[in-house]
Amino acid sequence: MDAFFASVEVRRHPELAGTPVIVGGAGNRGVVTSATYEARAYGVHSAMPTSRALRLCPTATVLPGDLALYAEVSRSVMALFRSVTPLVEPLSLDEAFLDVSGAGRRLGGPVQIGEYIRGRVFDEQGITCSVGVAGSKFVAKLASTRSKPDGLLVVPPAEVMDFLHPLPVGALWGVGAKTEEVLLRLGLKTVGDLAHVPARTLQRAVGQAAGSHLHELAWGRDPRRVVPDEPDRSTGAEETFGTDVDDPAVVHRELLHLAERTAGRLRSTGHLARTVTLKVRFADFTTITRSRTLKVPTDVGQELYDTARTLFDALGLDRARIRLVGVRAEGLVEAEGTARQLELGAREHGRRDAELAADRAARRFGAGAVRPATLLGRTRPPGERPATSRTAPGEGPRPGPRQGPGTPR
Repeated sequence: MDAFFASVEVRRHPELAGTPVIVGGAGNRGVVTSATYEARAYGVHSAMPTSRALRLCPTATVLPGDLALYAEVSRSVMALFRSVTPLVEPLSLDEAFLDVSGAGRRLGGPVQIGEYIRGRVFDEQGITCSVGVAGSKFVAKLASTRSKPDGLLVVPPAEVMDFLHPLPVGALWGVGAKTEEVLLRLGLKTVGDLAHVPARTLQRAVGQAAGSHLHELAWGRDPRRVVPDEPDRSTGAEETFGTDVDDPAVVHRELLHLAERTAGRLRSTGHLARTVTLKVRFADFTTITRSRTLKVPTDVGQELYDTARTLFDALGLDRARIRLVGVRAEGLVEAEGTARQLELGAREHGRRDAELAADRAARRFGAGAVRPATLLGRTRPPGERPATSRTAPGEGPRPGPRQGPGTPR
């Protein structure tokens, strides 16, 4: 998918179409998780500090993100892919490999299949995707990247070298900044340059395994097959505070927020969690985790929070300065068909019904439309200060970034 998170937000806020949109945290430590191509034209990219992104593109709209919604859209897109072929290997929420070799008789050749997929994604989800078609996963991924946005690129077997060899060495899988620096020092600027260097030379420069790997890719050799995915066994959320905190009440409040987010993801994917894991990172970056297995699997935020809070309180931290906390649901099982509902008491049923109602409200009115009373008024992580941008639709001027419905990440 093209600029997936940002595209889903534009779908939800059509008044933002054609404008620079950034999805990510808005505080001093906030980072960009996705940006529309209008924002990318200013140099904005993922993993960039939001503060820098706003300096590059001060008119950008900053939205906090809604991972439960993105997971829901991703699930629908992956189901669409599986209607084309059962051989689907997701790489992330917004990317997957498909082996369509068995779909030709029904849907036509590679171009027809690619256009069919692109058309259905747009018609059914209102977002665009780019498709790369090739005989190997490596080349198909490169073709997809180079067809963005909203494009289709087919690389026939006879044209693989013509496609690969002019590309910069940084295009190869496994070439990060340090490896690229080593290769450039050797005078290897393109994939073609690298392909014509003996494998032993590469092995001496970057290591035996990496050298062999890069040499094979440079000749378009990637024997890996598409492997259908196994279901995720965990999901969660974490938050880096704008400033280090030492108040347990602030941590408790954030744990509740994270538990609600995690439970929403569980319900959106039809899973229950057997185990809850707490993550705490201190100001010195020391990180600890604690886990507890539940008697009955759950997808209820309050139950996740109760467990996470118990684990946190058991740490006995005395005014320790905390940088980050996280809540993770593990040991996931399918909700459908489980005997869990028979074991719930009236109180637990009431909690789950309330959270399901909140899910429905969020789908209709946006994330955060209904939330626990303790989280009312929470518009950004504790300690975060608003950045500067323009105002949201229908709002008067204010000093912070343009915010959509929901709770900032």
